[in-house]
Amino acid sequence: MANSAQAKKRARQAEDRRQRNAGQRSAVRTAIKKVVTAITAGDKTQAEVAYKAAQPSIDAMARKGIINKNTAARHKSRLSQHIRALSA
Repeated sequence: MANSAQAKKRARQAEDRRQRNAGQRSAVRTAIKKVVTAITAGDKTQAEVAYKAAQPSIDAMARKGIINKNTAARHKSRLSQHIRALSA
């Protein structure tokens, strides 16, 4: 447990950031799930709309360091690849 005032404040700040990051990470996962659901349903137009909504939030989380930039790139690449495969 934190003993000094500085350590107590740092613990409070870390908990606030953890909760904020968890909420934002959850929002990105939800956006990705919407794209995946549209892809599995075979609805290309809905998948494209969901992907266009998810892409900026994925990029923002990578920019803020909540998810790794390579993870963000991998998610975007795989989702777009699945969407392109729907028309074929």
